[in-house]
Amino acid sequence: MDRILPFTEEHQQFREMTRKFFETEVKPHHEEWEKNHIVPKEVWRKAGEYGLLCPNVDPAYGGAGADFLYNVIIIEESAKVGNSGFFISLHNDVIAPYISTYANDEQKKRWLPGCVSGESILAIAMTEPGAGSDLKSLRTSAVDKGDHYIVNGQKTFISNGQLSDLIITAVKHENGTISLLMVEEGMEGFERGRNLDKIGLKAQDTSELYYNDVKVPKANLIGNQGQGFRYLMQKLAQERLVLALASVEATRLVQKITLQYIKERKAFGQKIGSFQNTKFKMAEMATELEMSQVFLDKVIIEHMKGENTTVEASMCKWYATEMQKRHTDECLQFFGGYGYMMEYPIARAYLDARIQTIYAGTTEIMKEIIGRGLGL
Repeated sequence: MDRILPFTEEHQQFREMTRKFFETEVKPHHEEWEKNHIVPKEVWRKAGEYGLLCPNVDPAYGGAGADFLYNVIIIEESAKVGNSGFFISLHNDVIAPYISTYANDEQKKRWLPGCVSGESILAIAMTEPGAGSDLKSLRTSAVDKGDHYIVNGQKTFISNGQLSDLIITAVKHENGTISLLMVEEGMEGFERGRNLDKIGLKAQDTSELYYNDVKVPKANLIGNQGQGFRYLMQKLAQERLVLALASVEATRLVQKITLQYIKERKAFGQKIGSFQNTKFKMAEMATELEMSQVFLDKVIIEHMKGENTTVEASMCKWYATEMQKRHTDECLQFFGGYGYMMEYPIARAYLDARIQTIYAGTTEIMKEIIGRGLGL
């Protein structure tokens, strides 16, 4: 079925180039990255050469000024090869927009060209040991010292935590308000903890970060002091949309590899795919996937128009990520014991899927937002 998103011939040409990048520069190396628990910085610079980093950044700061559909294409082609280590969407769609939207001209000139080229890798540090979805419970402090802030605190579960050069850090002031400060690699007192050992996303670096009397110049304050919470809330809708996009495409990949398997594997003298239970399960999952795709595409169109999609993006994130988790579990069942072996892609997909309903706001938080949207 044709997508309702208004892809043009230029978009399709970009998709072919993007597909080539992920097929040649990511897919063949992913297993090695998983063993090393990190991706090399070289792949970031290669992505920059292909024009895959921050394509919608203004040309004045090194970008292409492309529309959001180019970002959609990158997310989809990334998921099609089972990429769960090279967190390009976090860089492009979640963090860079804070700079593009709230930073001043001097800051954009200083930071964005490196983000586009791949010389500067982005991370955002919100989550703390005692504050996850509840951002108002942040404890990392920023004390005003005139022309700079002194930052103290700890962050955890930070994606790109080991590789990042620029870390947007959520801090709390003495009056209880929150600001966003750009902490840069090399600042005295800023330290990275261990690369956390996760059950999935083995190739992706996730870290603890420590701030010990870090001197951050006021020139690194993003936007206005005390407005950080509002900025974070305004950008969360897009973050949830892109996660839903990745989940839909990851689910499509899982169904694809499962279809291939059940058409070949035999049990009791016949192919697994010929059993009625298998047909019904696959039919149910295929239908749910297509319906999710249509709703997600509709919300993307509204998002591109500048409409407020907070509730709808939460619906997409909740449904698509839970769908990915359920479908991957259902599909693994068809593989039997082989599905429990890490040499089979379905096993890694199963482990990678589990985080989707947790980060960027848990399923429960998504339902809370939707409920409020209903006036409850």
